[in-house]
Amino acid sequence: MARGLGLPTTPTPTPLSSRAHNASLGEARLLELGAAAVAMAAAVAVAEQEDVIIVGAGQSGLAVAACLSLRGVRALVLERDDCVGSLWRKRAYDRLHLHLGKKYSALPHAPHPDSAPTYLHRDEYAAYLDGYAARFAVRTRLCREVRCARYDPASARWVMEAVDLGGTGGQTERYKARFLVVASGENAEKFVPEVPGLEAFPGEVMHAAEYRSAEGMRGKAVLVVGSGNSGMEIAYDLAAAGAVTSIVVRSELHLVTKEIWNVAMALYPYLPAWVIDKLVLLMCAVVFGDTSRHGLRRPAVGPFTMKLTTPAYPVVDVGTYDKIRTGEIRVLPAGVKSVRGNVVEFGDGKRHPFDAIVFATGYRSTVRQWLKSEDGLIGDDGMAARSCPEHWKGDNGLYCAGMVRRGIYGSCEDAELIAGDISKLLRPQQEQEQGNGF
Repeated sequence: MARGLGLPTTPTPTPLSSRAHNASLGEARLLELGAAAVAMAAAVAVAEQEDVIIVGAGQSGLAVAACLSLRGVRALVLERDDCVGSLWRKRAYDRLHLHLGKKYSALPHAPHPDSAPTYLHRDEYAAYLDGYAARFAVRTRLCREVRCARYDPASARWVMEAVDLGGTGGQTERYKARFLVVASGENAEKFVPEVPGLEAFPGEVMHAAEYRSAEGMRGKAVLVVGSGNSGMEIAYDLAAAGAVTSIVVRSELHLVTKEIWNVAMALYPYLPAWVIDKLVLLMCAVVFGDTSRHGLRRPAVGPFTMKLTTPAYPVVDVGTYDKIRTGEIRVLPAGVKSVRGNVVEFGDGKRHPFDAIVFATGYRSTVRQWLKSEDGLIGDDGMAARSCPEHWKGDNGLYCAGMVRRGIYGSCEDAELIAGDISKLLRPQQEQEQGNGF
């Protein structure tokens, strides 16, 4: 009635019991939210104390942890992925075997058994890393992405923040450690060059980290961009499966065989690099002949010297060169300039259509994104700034392992050096604790 007459209406009063009930619910909700906020703040604020924190549970991080364990030093390994050795499980193609013999691919204090094959398959090496971590009781926190690490002079400790990527909804954890070992490697982030028009390419585009096999590629024209070990082996895998395969080879490279390279490794303790270079090149000339006739130019620097002094590795041939010689794999000498539809244009002006493109263009380190240190140990590229053998130790208890591109063999050497240095620095503290009865 009142509404029809245009008169103001009076709201129906809420019973006192209902208001009290709603108030109690609101207070309970506020208390609940406040308790959750306090719990989250406490979780972030409280820092776990460790003697040593290692970032990365690949071969380098595991080796450092094991070598420390044998010296009585506890370490905690933080790993972004949900397993140790994730490179071998998640970013390696199916046919991959180690290029080094088992003698040179074992981690410290755990040689491969006599029954193991000379060249381990990807899965065999992943299982070896699992067993290695268990054997030395390596303490790992998986699914932990380190977001920040900086040195605090007041406490003489490294203060770190990591995010739990597991089931806790991205909770931030804090750690403090006297020593920090960077062992996250060079393969943290895929690198794909920017190519105009690539986003509109109608076929399949992938990085080598996503390539597993040539299944479904038979009869298709496939371009492999990049001529390192991954690119060359993927090109072989594709050609062997019947794909019409092309590979971009812009840079000079040293082509060797597994057997030749293992001879070089065996000679390394006894002969200078320049002598090993001459012997390796002589053997390569016998096996391959003049590779430049087929678009593979060798650098002026010898293969072993190059490995010791630059980031470049020799390419271990798995049968790719024979397919290049027979024309089953086409070598393209110019880089990719642009893509229009399914046609790729190259730097020399040539154009070719393709059904799929595989970028074997490597990775980037992400260390500089989280390590807040300017002591010169880690360079702008996220790798060791200094060359071997001065590369592994920085200031304030900062170290790096496996960050100088020397492969598994280099990881082993770094691990022993780092563990020996840390245990020596901790010895006075350990002796004092023992004297006090701890």
